[in-house]
Amino acid sequence: MGLVVAHLLLASVMFFSIGSAEMSSKVGVCYGQLGNNLPSPQESVELMIKSLKATRVKIYDANPKILKALKNTDIQVSIMVPNEIINNISLSSQSLSDQWVRTNVLPYLPGTKIRYLLVGNEILSLPDKSIWPNLVPAMRKIRKSLKTLGARKIKVGTPSAMDVLQSSFPPSNGTFRSDISESVMRPMLHFLNRTKSFFFVDAYTFFPWSSDPKNIHLDYALLESTNITYTDPVTKLTYTNLFDQMLDAVVFAMKKLGYPDIRIFIAETGWPNGGDYDQIGANIYNAATYNRNIVKKLTAKPAIGTPARPGWVLPSFIFALYNENQKPGPGTERHFGLLYPNGSHVYEIDLSGNAPEKEYGPLPKPTNNEPYKGKIWCVAAKVANTTALSSALSYACSQGNKTCDPIQPGKPCAKPGSLVWKASYAFSSYWSQFRKLGGTCYFNGLATQTIKDPSHGSCKFPSVTL
Repeated sequence: MGLVVAHLLLASVMFFSIGSAEMSSKVGVCYGQLGNNLPSPQESVELMIKSLKATRVKIYDANPKILKALKNTDIQVSIMVPNEIINNISLSSQSLSDQWVRTNVLPYLPGTKIRYLLVGNEILSLPDKSIWPNLVPAMRKIRKSLKTLGARKIKVGTPSAMDVLQSSFPPSNGTFRSDISESVMRPMLHFLNRTKSFFFVDAYTFFPWSSDPKNIHLDYALLESTNITYTDPVTKLTYTNLFDQMLDAVVFAMKKLGYPDIRIFIAETGWPNGGDYDQIGANIYNAATYNRNIVKKLTAKPAIGTPARPGWVLPSFIFALYNENQKPGPGTERHFGLLYPNGSHVYEIDLSGNAPEKEYGPLPKPTNNEPYKGKIWCVAAKVANTTALSSALSYACSQGNKTCDPIQPGKPCAKPGSLVWKASYAFSSYWSQFRKLGGTCYFNGLATQTIKDPSHGSCKFPSVTL
């Protein structure tokens, strides 16, 4: 009788382990909301399930409409404590944390499957260092609130960008930045280890590749290489793609601080399907190739893991559900979506990993895998709001360097009454002077890049030459 029970127990443990692994290997999607043309939460949830076959979703707040729309679905949900209140939660009594959990978590359980609660987003990449020492204390308080209020199964973490590493090459040299290693990372890893949570990391191969396309092969970044490998000189581990290299750098950084076994959760990964003229490789072909390959890798059974952690499951979220037209920054920021705002696919993809590749239709050939060579101008966008455009013009002209001298009365680019003309000149002049210092051709969505020279007559618009 005892032997039978033992066999049954062993079988149940094995079943649970396999079931957990299967569930963990599913790929989810990040549901950003920075767009003024996005479908309703209800429609979005239907698209996740039916169109993308997503089984997880990450949102960047605790939006009640989205959490209600996710009720009674099988989608596992990750919500987020906003960056702005981390200091308050950390420095206040436990009651503030309790109140946040009572308001933003408890009302939706158990119908909405909230499984992860992320405290802030890429906090350790922010220039405001005052929040850094409050991150882990806030995580502890949120975790205590969840336990006290009966939601102890929800895992608490925080997403980190790859720039938390001071060194990432070779992977065995992975090391956290000296300004956060002892003060933030060590206590964070202790917390994650003690609570059996995950190290959540945002890992994009696009960014290291696009900043160094001469030395990093595109296929290596797209998980498409068949004969490109890199062998770590210390560990002798061989890498066939950049994604594995990046994750193992994190693994070794954690190991150096004495935490070799904390699981990694891919909080974000993806590839832009479009961008600006001065952004290399952002196109539908590369985005589809990368995301299909990453889904194939992450959903493989048995799990593939990485060279330093073979066979380890890597739960994950692909960024993002939609192209979001109000995201600030370079054009790529508005082009990471799997779907257009009208709900149609940017390219075919199945996050379950079950769709055979042969079922996908042809992709448009990439045209910008090599850097653009030529002149680019920055002009006012067609849909520009006149009041906002006027403010942006004033901003561009206030930055010094005689940015707007040529559009003053009597000068060669003066065009009385034409706000769009003046703004376009100011934007181009500003961008040509400040691009190398981080200036962008965006101006809160009021500007756009063009390769058509807007100069007219004796008025020559400044340009960026690539």
